[in-house]
Amino acid sequence: MTATHNPSGDSLESADETPNDEPSSSASSGGRRRRYSLLTDTDRRVLTTMVGIPTFLHVTLIWVPAIITILLSFTNWNGFRFDNMEWVGTRNYRQLFTVFEKDLYEALLNNFWVLLFLFLVATPLGILIAYILDKNLQGTAIYQSVFYFPVVLSLAVVGFIWKSVIYSPRQGVLNVLLNRTAEGDQISWLGNSDQIIPIGEYGLTQNFLAIIAPMIWRHVGYIMVLYLAGLKSVDPSLKEAAAIDGSSEWQAFKNVVFPSLKPVNVVILVITVIEALRVFDIIDVLNNPISTDVLSILVTESILGESSNVGRGSAYGVMLLLLCFGFVIWYLRSTFREEPS
Repeated sequence: MTATHNPSGDSLESADETPNDEPSSSASSGGRRRRYSLLTDTDRRVLTTMVGIPTFLHVTLIWVPAIITILLSFTNWNGFRFDNMEWVGTRNYRQLFTVFEKDLYEALLNNFWVLLFLFLVATPLGILIAYILDKNLQGTAIYQSVFYFPVVLSLAVVGFIWKSVIYSPRQGVLNVLLNRTAEGDQISWLGNSDQIIPIGEYGLTQNFLAIIAPMIWRHVGYIMVLYLAGLKSVDPSLKEAAAIDGSSEWQAFKNVVFPSLKPVNVVILVITVIEALRVFDIIDVLNNPISTDVLSILVTESILGESSNVGRGSAYGVMLLLLCFGFVIWYLRSTFREEPS
C-alpha cells in the first residue's frame, strides 16, 4: 500500500485503490476474457444438423459424382471390371471432335435449337400471358392454374401426352385437323427427319421441331409464374409517372416495367439455358427418333449402349457440365456483383 503525507500528519491510502475490489474476470481466467453465447447446447445441435445434413447430401450427391465423372473421362473403363480400367489421357476428348464429330455437332446444334425456341417463343408468350393476367381479369386464378398445369408434370409425362394425343398418326389432333387419318395419308410427326432449316450437313428436322413443341408448352407456364410474381412487385408509381409523361402502354412496359424486372430476367435466362442443355427425358420416352440426339442422350448411349464406354460418356458429361457452369458463373457474377457507388 502506498501512503501519502498531508499537513495534518495522517497517512492516506491512494485514491485509486478500493479495499472492496473483487478479482477481475480476466485475472481469474488466467488473462483470458470469458465469452458468453446466447445459443444453448440444443440450439447448437439443431443448427449443426440443419447445416450439416444438407451440406453432406449436396457434396455426396453432386460434387463427388461430378469429380468422379471428370476422372473417368480420362479412362477407357467399360463400366464392369475396375482392373480393366486404363488411363488414356485426353483420348476420349480428341475422339469426340474427330471420330464422333457428327454426333457431337448434331447434338450441340439440337441443344441450340431447344434454347433458341425457348427464348424466342416460350419466353415472349410467358411474358404476354403474365402481363395480361396482371390486370386482375375475372377468373385470373383459373387461367393461372390452366397455364401452370403443364409445369407440375414431368417432361416424360408431357412427352407421352403429346405422343398419344397430338402426334398419333391415326387419331392424333393434328392429323384429325388436317384430315390426314386415312391409311397411307397419315403424317408421322415423330418419324419424319426431313430438314426444315438446313445448315450444311445438319439442321432442324421436322421430328425434332415436334419434340420442341411440348417443351415450349411446358416452359410457357414456368415463365408466366416468374414474370407474374415480378410484375406484382413493380412499384405502381412508376407506371403512373410513365402515363403522366405521355408514354403509351407499350412504351411504359418497354422502358420502365421491363428494366425493373432485371433480377427476374437473369433468373429466367439461366434457367432456360440449363433447361435446354439438360433436356433428356422427353426425347427418351419418345424412343429417341432419328436426328434428335442431344448431349444428354449421347451420355446415356455411350454408357448404357451395346459397346459401353464410360470414359467417352463421361467426356460428354464433362462438356455438358462445363456448358452449364459457364452460365451459372455468369449468373452468380451478375447477382453478387457490387453496384457502382
